[in-house]
Amino acid sequence: MANNNKRRKLKQKLTDKYRLVIINEDTFQERFSLKLSRLNVFVFGGVFSILLIVLTTLLIAFTGIREYIPGYSSTALKKKATRLTYESDSLKNRLAIIENYTKALKPVLTGEIEPEKIDSITSEMKTIAFDEQKLQASKEDSLFREKIESKDLFPLYEGGKNNIKNVFFSPLTGTISQPFDADDKHYAIDIVAKTGTPVKTVADGTVILAEWTAETGYVIMIQHPNKFLSVYKHNGTLLKQQGDVVKSGEAIASVGSTGELTTGPHLHFELWNNGFPVNPTNYIDFQ
Repeated sequence: MANNNKRRKLKQKLTDKYRLVIINEDTFQERFSLKLSRLNVFVFGGVFSILLIVLTTLLIAFTGIREYIPGYSSTALKKKATRLTYESDSLKNRLAIIENYTKALKPVLTGEIEPEKIDSITSEMKTIAFDEQKLQASKEDSLFREKIESKDLFPLYEGGKNNIKNVFFSPLTGTISQPFDADDKHYAIDIVAKTGTPVKTVADGTVILAEWTAETGYVIMIQHPNKFLSVYKHNGTLLKQQGDVVKSGEAIASVGSTGELTTGPHLHFELWNNGFPVNPTNYIDFQ
């Protein structure tokens, strides 16, 4: 009985009606009145609180106000941070190239060894070590270059003669591990050689690209006369920069194994003519 009486009293308190009246203090005229109960106040207060929380959450999640709340960052800041990350990575690669180049030249600049007696350039680079003598054109190379420069190359580029292979200099002497295969979309030949072996340009031209890419590592691209273009990928290091003018047979890079798609030290060589890939073995003798 006592518990039932307590429940009735509690229910009575919650449902008892109260009148909220607003009157004019001077004239005691009633301006506004409202009938309420404790239960109504609890219900209206709870609903209002829930709506207020939902609206605040939506306001923070879908407006720029969230940028002022600790733990959130602006979209512009995220884009800027991503761009700076890529730029810093590129600068690190460039700095590594400059440091390696400086270390290689340091013995000559400090007078430790004489330039004319250099047999090889040895640096702290773990993957790059090439013979200095190989970078110098041999007597046969010099005679071949003089022979080519004394001729008009343009008729040969157009296929007017059968000795077109004499027009291009072989970029590298080695074993062809993968031939040109247009059906398999392999528009190049892969030449296996020892790490650090100099890679030479196939003809006179201008360097239009000398960069690092994630897939193919150090890449250099040279534009030649009459719409010929040669591409050299997976190099260990680059000896030329964008905009440099090169001569046929001049060393432009060294063999390496850089990039995600490499399978070992080799040169991925492409030759393009008038915007279309061509089989390099039809133009160059790699033996």
